[in-house]
Amino acid sequence: MLDRLWSTKPFATDLGLFIIRLALACLMAPHGYSKLMSFAERSEKFPDPLGVGHVASMAMTVFAEFFCSIFLLMGLFTRMALIPLMTAMTVAVFVIHAGDPFGDKEHALLFLLPYIGLFLTGPGTWSLDRLLKK
Repeated sequence: MLDRLWSTKPFATDLGLFIIRLALACLMAPHGYSKLMSFAERSEKFPDPLGVGHVASMAMTVFAEFFCSIFLLMGLFTRMALIPLMTAMTVAVFVIHAGDPFGDKEHALLFLLPYIGLFLTGPGTWSLDRLLKK
């Protein structure tokens, strides 16, 4: 059993991808959920770094952080779901926290980099995407 876990063969790779997907989704979704639950109160004051309006900016962020995280968790439309997540974290790092110290950017970077990795690798075998391909 340990040989299977420590190898780079498909079982270990798919287990690793599943754990990364699960962790990222379960850690990001609460951020989006809290924004969703306080949408009416927070939307008018939400940052508008792209110039699309405060409400639209918050709606796009909620879509990425909550709904796309749910897709990521299931491994459904994974690469498409990762695009809004990567976009949100890129904006957080390079626009919202552009002039801030590294420690303020670190949280968004710790999401952005694995999102990029998952985008490149795909969701792995343990995903709904895999079932749809069959």
